[in-house]
Amino acid sequence: MTSKQKSIVGGMTILSIVGIVCKIVGALYRIPLQWLIGDEGMGTYQLIFPSYNMLLTISSAGLPVAISRMVSYSLAQDNPGNARRIFRIALSFLSAVGCVAMIFMIAFSPALARRTGDITTQPGFVAIAPSLLLVCTMSAFRGFMQGQQNMVPTAISQLIEQVGKVFVALPLAWLGMRTSIAYAVAGMFLGTSIAEAAALLYMFVVYRKKKADFDLRLQDETQDLSDNKALAKQLFSLSIPITIGACIVPLASFIDSGLLLNRLILAGFELDNARALYGRYGNVLSLINIPTGLATAIAMSLVPSISTAMARGDGQAMRHQSALGLKLSLVIGLPCSLGMSMLSKQLLSMVYKFNTPDALNVAAQLLSISSFTIVLFTVVQSTTGILQGLRKQRIPMYTLVAGVAVKIFLNYTLIAMPQINIFGAPIASLACYTISMVPNLYFVYKYTKMKFDFMNTLAKPLLSTVLMGVVLYLFIKLLPSGRLWTLILVFIGMISYFGFALLTGALSRDDIQPLLRRINRKKLKRTKEGK
Repeated sequence: MTSKQKSIVGGMTILSIVGIVCKIVGALYRIPLQWLIGDEGMGTYQLIFPSYNMLLTISSAGLPVAISRMVSYSLAQDNPGNARRIFRIALSFLSAVGCVAMIFMIAFSPALARRTGDITTQPGFVAIAPSLLLVCTMSAFRGFMQGQQNMVPTAISQLIEQVGKVFVALPLAWLGMRTSIAYAVAGMFLGTSIAEAAALLYMFVVYRKKKADFDLRLQDETQDLSDNKALAKQLFSLSIPITIGACIVPLASFIDSGLLLNRLILAGFELDNARALYGRYGNVLSLINIPTGLATAIAMSLVPSISTAMARGDGQAMRHQSALGLKLSLVIGLPCSLGMSMLSKQLLSMVYKFNTPDALNVAAQLLSISSFTIVLFTVVQSTTGILQGLRKQRIPMYTLVAGVAVKIFLNYTLIAMPQINIFGAPIASLACYTISMVPNLYFVYKYTKMKFDFMNTLAKPLLSTVLMGVVLYLFIKLLPSGRLWTLILVFIGMISYFGFALLTGALSRDDIQPLLRRINRKKLKRTKEGK
């Protein structure tokens, strides 16, 4: 592998390791939170978060990807002057938009609360509003760093966000619980805003430290500096379709937050029971979000890498990185989906506290179905990253529109049926990502002119996953229940899959080389420090 080809794997390695740590911390953070506020409190959280997430996505989703792509393209042409101007334009715009979004959420918090059907959510909307400004501003710094193929600051800032929630949000939730569940949830969201502020401060410090090195980059005199107006026009033309595409899933969640509770009530549930059921589904989603962090890492690494390859006219590197991204999405997604489905009850009983065995059984059934969205989501994310890098950002936008339209229709129809109720939600998600994934794959192969490598891309990861499932099934039957045994089962699943992946060739030494190099560098550094 060339140095450019290794960069995508190195970026994925860094973001994946830190991403999965962040997701684990986030899931573990929900354990004491659920003990504090219960299923009803988690249901209240689920009613607030989609509105925040939608506004945040509208404010910041497209520009960081566009910044990353334009910066990497400019640097590939030895034009750091344009890269610097792109960052300044984006930072000013994102900060302004974030400020407007924050004011909007605070001003319209009563209306947002009424829309959810639960007016006690209003304090939560006010508490989370500052995060809109903070994350929007931070997104500009992240996009600028990613455009330089430097994924470490983004990864560390994500870790600061998650760790900050544990040490700030939980105490504030505990204090709020002395008043009511609504104020406990508001305290948690206020802690989130404080954690985002800490992450933004870190990104700013890193930017100031790296600025001197960036300023030393030589400008190719044959490359003209674009004026700010032209750069802004290009930046927005790239980011608008990406933003629309990125908004589709949060928009569906926003619609769900005002839909699911009402449809569950229509199915025959009382308000408290419906809110608790919605909260259990939220717990399921938090576990699923752990491995999907890897998918986000793949997508973020693909965009600047493919954009750089295009700027250099290196079609071979572009195809190599695209094929690698697709392969890794299946290598990660397939075992995570099957393993989480097989261990659904064990994982949930280990992580969360349920009032009754029936509540645990319902959540476990939800997780066993929902876990298969992981592999679909990882492929959708990687194909989206590839298409965005190829400047075909409208395609994933259209495919997600189709998928989400089906998702909303199925949620509306299925959840109101008493015999299906909340189980309609994971069914709808499976349909959504399948509808989005299939055309994405078609267009990736069409525009990259790759040949589909059935054995390496699909057959070997699938065979490794099936073999892992057999081993896991045998040990589930042999080992007793309990938290320690669940951790052992997870470890057995990971080790067996890794072994089978190496044996079948699903993973090669080249695929894990960046991680091995990183470990060796740390060992060498510790050795030198010891001397």
